[in-house]
Amino acid sequence: MPELPEVETIKRDLEKEVLGKRIKLVDVSLDRAVRRHPNVASFKSKLEGHKISFVKRRGKYLLIGLDNDDMLIVHLGMSGQLLIVKRTRDARDAHTHVVVRFTQGGELRFVDPRTFGEMFVSSLSQLEQIAPELNELGFDPLEGQMSWINFDQLLRQKRTKLKSLLTDQKFVAGIGNIYSDEILFAAGLRYDRISDTLTTQEVRRLYRAMVETLSEAIRHRGSSLADEQYKDLFGEVGDYQSQHQVYGRESQPCRRCHNKIVRLKVNGRPLFMCEHCQI
Repeated sequence: MPELPEVETIKRDLEKEVLGKRIKLVDVSLDRAVRRHPNVASFKSKLEGHKISFVKRRGKYLLIGLDNDDMLIVHLGMSGQLLIVKRTRDARDAHTHVVVRFTQGGELRFVDPRTFGEMFVSSLSQLEQIAPELNELGFDPLEGQMSWINFDQLLRQKRTKLKSLLTDQKFVAGIGNIYSDEILFAAGLRYDRISDTLTTQEVRRLYRAMVETLSEAIRHRGSSLADEQYKDLFGEVGDYQSQHQVYGRESQPCRRCHNKIVRLKVNGRPLFMCEHCQI
């Protein structure tokens, strides 16, 4: 699933490519892609004729503002992609479910092979009712950065294993399986350390690792794994997977201590760590 660095990369590219453009036509080929609407016509009517006024990110969600105070909200799910296409005659991917065409030319395509992603339109006043999960998101680790002291206070209010806490969207928004493993390695902490037992030094290391890992991943335009399901707005894969210290590196030598990276299964999900470097 695309995580904060991948969604932030797409958001920054959208700001350059679609800001100020007017939506001419919307084509929906799969009702499930717009399932929060009663029908496809309802979704299309809220977009066609309107101009894009801003692009924001909230956790793993993209919020694309319209000139009538509505927002197009996009969640990429497990395999979703947003692709900008300059030539509308270019062949569409078989899993293209929504196409947004602009009056100035070109179009934005929503591609989603596994169909867990979605698009929907909401006003700000109705957002809490339509998508309550957005209002339940925790703090954003990159926007409006808090002090490590406040982060420490949040940790001590919980008594949870660190891996579970970092991937809890109600605690911190945007971190998933990949970056939680990378952050914990950078901080030198095990996945099963309990959050309220960390020393002051460990809290500082964890906070710094979180901010620096996510920022570096954005600089490399996100991580694309072997399936290449994450691609940026231009259909290019990210590069941060080449920088991974533990994720996906089972049995390979740790770049810090040269012991082998191990793969565990926790709550049904794979987890990668160095048992020597993480305590």
